[in-house]
Amino acid sequence: MLNRRHFLTAAAAAGIGAPAIVRGQSLFRAYPFGLGVAAGDPASDGFVIWTRIAPEPMERHGGMPPGNVPVDWEVATDSGFRDVAAKGTELARPELAHSVHVEVTRLLPDRPYYYRFIVGGERSLRGRARTLPAPGARTDRLKFGVAGCQHYEAGFYGAYRHLAREELAFVYHYGDFIYEYQQNYIYPDGLPLRPVRQYAQRALFDVNDFRTAYAQTLMDVDQQAARATHAFLSSFDDHEIRNDWVSHYDNWKLDLPGHDPDAAPPEVFMLKKQAAMQAWYEHMPVRRALLPRGGMVALNREFRYGDLAAIQLLDTRQYRDDQPCEDGFKPACAQVFAKDAQVLGKAQEDWLNRNLAKGGATWNALAQQVTMMSLDRRRRPDEPEKIVNLDSWAGYEAPRERILSRLAGLKNCVVLTGDEHQNFCGDLVLRDKVVGAEIVATSLSSGGDGNDKRAGTDEWLKLNPELKFANDQRGYVVCEVDREAWQAHFMVVDKVTTPVNSLSKRATGVIENGVAGIGMA
Repeated sequence: MLNRRHFLTAAAAAGIGAPAIVRGQSLFRAYPFGLGVAAGDPASDGFVIWTRIAPEPMERHGGMPPGNVPVDWEVATDSGFRDVAAKGTELARPELAHSVHVEVTRLLPDRPYYYRFIVGGERSLRGRARTLPAPGARTDRLKFGVAGCQHYEAGFYGAYRHLAREELAFVYHYGDFIYEYQQNYIYPDGLPLRPVRQYAQRALFDVNDFRTAYAQTLMDVDQQAARATHAFLSSFDDHEIRNDWVSHYDNWKLDLPGHDPDAAPPEVFMLKKQAAMQAWYEHMPVRRALLPRGGMVALNREFRYGDLAAIQLLDTRQYRDDQPCEDGFKPACAQVFAKDAQVLGKAQEDWLNRNLAKGGATWNALAQQVTMMSLDRRRRPDEPEKIVNLDSWAGYEAPRERILSRLAGLKNCVVLTGDEHQNFCGDLVLRDKVVGAEIVATSLSSGGDGNDKRAGTDEWLKLNPELKFANDQRGYVVCEVDREAWQAHFMVVDKVTTPVNSLSKRATGVIENGVAGIGMA
């Protein structure tokens, strides 16, 4: 029997004319779809389907030799693929780690489809994705998930298996898909605990390092289940590159007492960012428009769900100014109130304002990464000054107020957020006026098992009357949206330090149509 290396080397030598499929026998030593399949960026006429050909995922280049490999794909209306709605062949290129991104079109709106890939006599797992309703079409219901922050070492991904069982239109993944460092210990209750599993590399620097981190993460079968079941709206936050990175800057300030001596100068950081963004693209079900150019990814995009919801997916990292006051959780300094500060950057902010001005939807949602509420972070009564999270919108008052002022002119505004490794929700307040609601989804695994409440939560809630709920367990959020209300169900698991866990609904936040702010059911 031909082996994988002989076949692919011959295919590369012969060019693209080598046969894509040989029926009845495998041409690979190991299963080539070990990283699963995924779909994303749904539209009313289609979506992206993704896989990566990597028979040996943890080896350099995924165990693949150089050369293009043709991969067949099919999309059907039924799980048995008797009614094939679209099919074709896509090249898996070595420059992109033999990943495949197919932008499927000409499908019918608002219905499920099934997809799969075939290469070298091997067939992938079956995936499922749903198209969006036609733009402007009357739509009465939407149910979708919000998840992110999934440190591989901090916990198993059992929550993803629960998420896979939900009936959802899509999942918004807010970022921190990988983490760029190993953890020697985690501290779920203030005491050290060894990680449940370990990243293969201690730190990430070049594109092969980042590819290895994504490959190791995607070998998790629970995550594969969720990605094969739901279309994902993929984003990134900081740990895809480096903790708290912003813009082109990487904490490279030699004159500051908090300077990190290992931080790279800006021009070197941009090389690392370019490698990280390439690996991110290679492993996400996103469109070609998001292929990095000079290390930059056009992340912001709009998704409209009929006439029910308009979702603006934002990028709060690439265009943001350096964190003020040397970053961290501390009292605000004068820099917090700088008039020229940027979070989204002018071009993205103008793009957002144009989209918000379109109208035509009952609900206006901003899907982004860092908390927009300006919260007092004190958790002990003996702390004298208000403490803010300077890596959130609270560190940038001028752009925060601009966004809130824009939301004040609209109805039914909801902000979806992650990053905090805890569940909470509350009102968005501009000069004593409630202009919207914010839902902060907890981590999938980051932070370990957690508890129902962090130490000092009661004090924290008392200091922030706009906060309505806070919880420190792992899990995800399910949003159920209709014309009357937006409900956010905080779904939590009992533990992540074991592969199998139990799911429960911890609380539900409710935003009523026409009423700014959020309450608890």
